[in-house]
Amino acid sequence: MTANVLAKQSHVSLFTVRHYTRIGLLKPSRNRQNGYKIYEPSDAARLRFIQAAKNLGFSLAEIAEILDEAVRGNSPCPMVREIIVRRIEENQRKIKEMQRLQRKMENAVKDWAKMKNSMPDGDSVCHLIESVGEVEK
Repeated sequence: MTANVLAKQSHVSLFTVRHYTRIGLLKPSRNRQNGYKIYEPSDAARLRFIQAAKNLGFSLAEIAEILDEAVRGNSPCPMVREIIVRRIEENQRKIKEMQRLQRKMENAVKDWAKMKNSMPDGDSVCHLIESVGEVEK
């Protein structure tokens, strides 16, 4: 099948199929008569796997490692578990950071409700933002 057929069959864009081919996640053969890339049903299965992995938060680089491990005949499952555990920890950190930012923004809005608008004066751009305090490091 052509890239266009694979894309339609897999419910992804043609750009996605071409991109995955360009970076080596999909490896079509060539039609000797016209030079077109030809995709097999196994490429459709691989594309479904890629989409499922992406939906779980795996990066394309991680997906490439997983696929390479499988092609070498090794089980990628230990690697998959390790990556997902690491990703969960990263997400938990990000959620805490976002919650902290949310509280800071909510407090700022409450404080700003009591403040009047003012014009920039050369030393101040927007006293609302400046009233929040020093930038956290």
